[in-house]
Amino acid sequence: MIDDRVVAALRNRLAGEIDTSARRRAEYSSDASNYRVRPAAVVFPRTDDDVAATLAFARDEGLAITARGGGTSVAGNAVGPGLVLDFSRHFDRVLDLDPAARTARVQPGVVLSHLQAAARTHGLRFGPDPSTQDRCTLGGMIGNNACGPHALAWGRTSDAVRTLRVLDGTGAERLLGDDPAAVPGLAEFTLANLAVLRTELGRFDRQASGYALEHLLPERHSSVAKAFVGSEGTCGLLLEAEVALTPLPGATVLTVLGYPDIATAADDVAAVTGCAPVAVEGIDAGLVDVVRAHRGTVPALPRGRGWLFVETAGATAAEARAHADALVRAVGAIDHRIVTDAGETAALWRIRADGAGLAGRSPDGRPAWPGWEDAAVPPERLGAYLRDFASLTAGYDVSGLLYGHLGDGCIHVRLDFPIDRAPERFRAFLFDAAELAVRHGGSLSGEHGDGRARSELLAVMYSPAARAAFAGFKALFDPDDRLNPGVLVAPEPVDGDLRVAGLAPVPAAGGFALAGDAGDLGTAVHRCVGVGKCRADSRGAGGFMCPSYLATADEKDSTRGRARVLQEVVRGALDWRGPEVAESLDLCLSCKACHSDCPAGVDMATYKAETLHRRYRGRVRPADHYALGQLPRWLAAAGRAPRLVNALAANARLRGLGLRAAGIDPRREIPALAPRGFRRSWRERGGGGPEVMLWVDTFTEHFDPGNGLAAARLLERLGYRVRITGRQVCCGLTWISTGQLDGARARLRASVEALAGHVAAGGLVVGIEPSCTAALRADLPELLPDDPRAAAVAAAVRTLAEFLDADPGWRPPDRTGERVLVQPHCHQHAVLGFDAERRIFARMGVAVTEIAGCCGLAGNFGMQRGHYELSAAIARTGLLAALDAATAGTELLADGFSCRTQAEQLAGRTGRHLARYLLGE
Repeated sequence: MIDDRVVAALRNRLAGEIDTSARRRAEYSSDASNYRVRPAAVVFPRTDDDVAATLAFARDEGLAITARGGGTSVAGNAVGPGLVLDFSRHFDRVLDLDPAARTARVQPGVVLSHLQAAARTHGLRFGPDPSTQDRCTLGGMIGNNACGPHALAWGRTSDAVRTLRVLDGTGAERLLGDDPAAVPGLAEFTLANLAVLRTELGRFDRQASGYALEHLLPERHSSVAKAFVGSEGTCGLLLEAEVALTPLPGATVLTVLGYPDIATAADDVAAVTGCAPVAVEGIDAGLVDVVRAHRGTVPALPRGRGWLFVETAGATAAEARAHADALVRAVGAIDHRIVTDAGETAALWRIRADGAGLAGRSPDGRPAWPGWEDAAVPPERLGAYLRDFASLTAGYDVSGLLYGHLGDGCIHVRLDFPIDRAPERFRAFLFDAAELAVRHGGSLSGEHGDGRARSELLAVMYSPAARAAFAGFKALFDPDDRLNPGVLVAPEPVDGDLRVAGLAPVPAAGGFALAGDAGDLGTAVHRCVGVGKCRADSRGAGGFMCPSYLATADEKDSTRGRARVLQEVVRGALDWRGPEVAESLDLCLSCKACHSDCPAGVDMATYKAETLHRRYRGRVRPADHYALGQLPRWLAAAGRAPRLVNALAANARLRGLGLRAAGIDPRREIPALAPRGFRRSWRERGGGGPEVMLWVDTFTEHFDPGNGLAAARLLERLGYRVRITGRQVCCGLTWISTGQLDGARARLRASVEALAGHVAAGGLVVGIEPSCTAALRADLPELLPDDPRAAAVAAAVRTLAEFLDADPGWRPPDRTGERVLVQPHCHQHAVLGFDAERRIFARMGVAVTEIAGCCGLAGNFGMQRGHYELSAAIARTGLLAALDAATAGTELLADGFSCRTQAEQLAGRTGRHLARYLLGE
C-alpha cells in the first residue's frame, strides 16, 4: 500500500484521478491473460502533465508503472504491481485527421473503432484490425504491435506508425520517428549490435517476440518509432501517435474454402496468398461447433473440418468477384462458397471475431486458457507445425480450439490445462511448445506480445547476445527499470501470479445450481477471461451489454470489472459482505445481457443474485429488497382495493414519504393499478380446441391486464382453449433479482405445481411479460435442479411471438407501410431471443426500427434510490435517443412492463404490447 499522505500529494497535482481503493485495485488486477497482480493504485490521467507527474511520483516512491488501454492484453502485459495508468477514460481523442496526407494524430486511449469511424467518412481506414477493435485502444495496439485479419494486405501496427511522442522512464519527452539521435546512445547501440539485429530479428513478418530492433538497421530506414512499437510499455509512456491511413477498397468478396482439416488448409496457404487476397483467416471445426452450441446456429459453411476465410478486393464488386473466382480455380479446397451478401458476410466473420472469448471453453465445456495462444511460424511451415503441435497437445492430454491468421502463419489457441491444479505441467508444456515453434523457425508470439506469458521463454528463442541487446535497448529508455518490469527483460516466471492456481472450490450455498460450472461459483466467476466485449460500443453507440458501462465508461460498471471483484471474493482477498462487493454490484441492472452477449458465458445477473443471497442470508436487508423484491406480495394485497391505493399514491406528500421509506427514488412515479385485475376480468371459454396455458404474471395481473386479455383473444381466434392457473402464482423474478433465493424457490415450486400437469399432458405455456417468461425458462431449472418437472416446465415455455410464429395456420395482419419502433426487453434478448418477432414483423410488412439497448429501468434497478440518474442516462443511450430520432407516426412497441414504464415516465410516450398491436387495439 502507498502512504495516504503521499497519495494525497499526487492527487492534488492531477487533473485526472487516482484510486487506491481495494475495489478498484481488484478491477485492474488482471487483463485478458492468466495473470493476477494487484496494483497499488490506478491513475486516470487527463493531460500530459498528469502522465509526467505520475511517472515522477513512481520514480520517487520506487514504484513500477504500467500503461493500460482497453485491458485486452492476452499475454499479461497490462498488469503490474505499482501504478496502472488507464489511458482509455480521458486520453481517448482523435486529435487530427488529414485526408489529403492520409494520416491521423491520436491519443493512446482512443478505441480503434472510433478512429475507423472518423476515417471512414473520408474513404479511409487504419489498416490493422484485431477482433477486439470495438474496445482495444491504439496505445495498446502500439504496445504489442497488433495485427488482425487484414495485416496480409495493410500490415501490422508498426507499418502504420509514423511518429510517436513519449515520455521515457527518466521522464524525458521524446519524439520518435526515423532519427536515431532522438534517443542518446541509440546510434552507437545499433552499430554495436548489427550482427544480432541482422541475423536473429525480422526473419519473417510475424516474428513478434522480443523487441523489433531490426527497424533500427539503416537498410530499414533506422526507424526508432517502429522499433518502439511492440515494446509492451517497457520503454516509454505514449502521449500521442501519428499514424498512416489507407484507402478503403471499392468492394470486397468473401470466399470460404473447405478442407479436410485445418492443417491441410494451412498446406494450401501459399496457393491462396498467391492470389493477392486482403485477408486469409483459418478456423477449425471445433471452434465452429462451439459457436453453433453458443448461438444455436451458424451460417452455412462448405464441406470440411477446417476452413479458410479469404477476402478479395477490387475497385468494383465485379472485380472483387473475379478475383474470388480466380482464387477458387487456383486452390485445392474440397468445397467452397463465394459470399456477396453483406449481412451473411458479417455473420460469417462474426464466427472468427467471437473466437477469442468462445475459445475460453473447450468443446466439452472445460475452461481453456491463453499462454500459448498466438505462436507464428513462416507460412510455408504452418501445416507441418500444426501436425506436430497436435502431437504435442495429445501428449499432454490437452485440447483447444484453433483459429488464426493462417495467411501470415499465426495460430491462436487456448488450451484446457488444469492450471488451478497443475501449474507445473502448464510450465513444462510452454517450454516444450516454445522449442517446437523454434524448430519450425517460428516466434513464440505472432502479435499479442510476450508479456508475463512468454518473456521467460525468450531464452529458448534467442541467443544470449540477442537478449543482451534487448536489455541494452530498454536501458536506453528506462535505465531504472520502472516501466512494466518483469516483461521482456529480467522476466517474471511464466507460472508466477497465475490467477486460478491454487483456488479452492466455492460450492453452491443453497442458491443457483450453476450446472454449467459443476456447482462451483469460483469456476463460474472465472469464466471472465477479460476479453472485454462488455466495454464495446461505448460512448452511447448502443448495445445491450453492459448498460451501466455504456453510460459511465467506468471499468467498475463493466461485466469484467464486476467479475474481477468477485474473483477476489472467491479467493478470499475480499469479503462477501464488504463494501467493495456492494459498490461493484450496485449498478448492475441484472439485465442478463452478458448471459447471451459475453462470448465467455459470464452471467452477472446470476452471480449478483447468488452474492446477495450469501451476503444477506439470515440478516436484515435493505428496505427496497422488501418493497421491490417482494413486490408481488404487496400487489396482491393492493389489488383488493386498487382505487384506494391509487388515490393514496396520488397524494404527493404520502407518496414521497412512502417511497423514501421503501428505498425508492422519490422522483419516480408509482404506476397506477388497473381498476380490475386480469383474473376479475377473465372468463374461461369452452371449446374443443387444444389447450394452451396463458402465464399471467404479476405485472399483467395488476397493471396491464389488457395485454393478457388481448393475448387470450389472439389464441382463441386460432382455435385454442386458453387456460390460466387456478390461483395466482409467481416466477419469483423480483426475489431473484434481490438475491432472496429461498423465497424465489418457494414461488417457483408453487408455479411448477400449477403447471406440471398441463405440461405433462403435452401442453405449452405462453408468457406475456418477457422478464417473467425468461425466469421460467432459465432460472427455474437452476433454482429447482432436483425437481425433474422443473426442466420440463422450462422447456414448455414460449413467448407469444414464438407460439404464434410456430402455428402454421396463423396469418398476421397486413400492416404494409406502417412504421414501428421496437424495444426488446433485455431478458428477452438474453434468454428468449427476438427472432420470432422479427419474422412476424417481416410477414406483416412493417418497417421496424429495433432499439439495441436496455431501457435503463430493468425491473427494480431504476426504481431504487440512488439509481435514478444512471437509469435516465442509460435510457438516453438507447430508448430516448431512438424516440427522439423516430419520424412522426412511428409507434413504440414494448412487451416489457419496465420498458413501457420508462418510456412513459421519461419521455411521455405510451408503448404497446405486441398482442394489442396484432389485434389493432
